[in-house]
Amino acid sequence: MSEAIRVEGIVKEFPVGDTRIRVLHGIDVDVNSGELTYLVGESGSGKTTLISIIAGILYPTAGRVSVFGTDIYDLSDNQLVRFRLQTIGFIFQQYNLIPTLTAAENAAVPLVAAGMRRAEAVDRGRALLERLNIGDQAEKLPRQLSGGQQQRVAIARALVHEPRLVVCDEPTAALDAKSGRRVMDLLREVALASERAVIIVTHDNRIFDLADRILQMEDGRITRDGKQMPEGH
Repeated sequence: MSEAIRVEGIVKEFPVGDTRIRVLHGIDVDVNSGELTYLVGESGSGKTTLISIIAGILYPTAGRVSVFGTDIYDLSDNQLVRFRLQTIGFIFQQYNLIPTLTAAENAAVPLVAAGMRRAEAVDRGRALLERLNIGDQAEKLPRQLSGGQQQRVAIARALVHEPRLVVCDEPTAALDAKSGRRVMDLLREVALASERAVIIVTHDNRIFDLADRILQMEDGRITRDGKQMPEGH
């Protein structure tokens, strides 16, 4: 295994009125390729903020993030957008599907944005939906899908361009046990590729056994790093 992500001294503050609230307190952590890494902790502990910074979506107040050797916050805004498009897949908890596109078209968005011919991109999106067991929903609009089906479309969109880093915010939250396991089997398959990494924020103790590594957060700090479930989960 090789180092995929290096996080050094990450601080994040948000303005609240005339003051600033610090939600991340100088986090240092490395994530290896070929591993499935979970980030766990109570709501408000800073998990989503941290993965958003790792994925290049939210700028840190201080600190550095290196993704496969690239210091992403040394890039210009345009360079960062291109880097995310080529290298990172993000599974949002709120799905963020485009309401006027079908499930297959939503899944294909990263490929179309990268310049692939639309028909080919949609075919690839449809094939990934088949692997997630919702191929029969490929031509439906998001409003015609259940929450769990929408979540699987969002997962397909994050994986369709075969990113080297996949970052997930509660990818099994809206899924039953069988569907959640199918999604996690696919994410684990992605993670085990030698030059890829997967980081998952989760509260779902049904899938803890699949993790190679579990990082626990409390109050904006990583307080535990191990390969077993934290106590109390």
